[in-house]
Amino acid sequence: MFDAVDPIGAVEAVAREVRTGERDGKPTRLVVARRTYRADRADVWDAVTSPDRIPRWFLPLSGDLREGGRYQLEGNAGGVIERCDAPADLAVTWEFMGGVSWLEVHLSEAGDGTVLELVHEALVDPEFWGQFGPGAVGIGWDSALFGLDLHLAGGEDVDQAEAEKWAVGPVGVRFSTIAGESWGEAAIADGDEPDAAKAAAANAIRFFTVAPEAQ
Repeated sequence: MFDAVDPIGAVEAVAREVRTGERDGKPTRLVVARRTYRADRADVWDAVTSPDRIPRWFLPLSGDLREGGRYQLEGNAGGVIERCDAPADLAVTWEFMGGVSWLEVHLSEAGDGTVLELVHEALVDPEFWGQFGPGAVGIGWDSALFGLDLHLAGGEDVDQAEAEKWAVGPVGVRFSTIAGESWGEAAIADGDEPDAAKAAAANAIRFFTVAPEAQ
């Protein structure tokens, strides 16, 4: 399943950034992932918005899939589709386990490819951020962007059970380690204390690479 794209090359191709923001007077942190795909913008847009294609690389999707409607990812987040400007900008609320954050995807043309920028903004929970840092969501998005890479490259559909086994294998662990350490560096660049950011990155890496029964 993972032969169509080099996983390590894919995770190293992601540019990562952490920003400090504010929403309704409350502090937020923004996790930003950016990478270029070898596909035209119309194809990438269809892949990230089509209910027929999203399950092939991410999760099954249902709902009233139009601007102002609600969506639901099976076993994961749901929310409101706040903006849908094809083929460039998508903005949704990301509602999961009682919390609300905000997700935006921006697509721009780059030669014969497409730059995808994903921005996930959340209110600051100091305890959670201190324990896991941006890797808590960033590593998961890295995995999703890799799944999209496989899909656009014409590979097989992502099998979730196989993906979970891969994540705790040697290549999957290397993938998440590169991603997690890079998110830690991005947090440091945004002002986090270096030792604390590195410790949080290690916790996030462990979360994604150790089988649940062993944690």
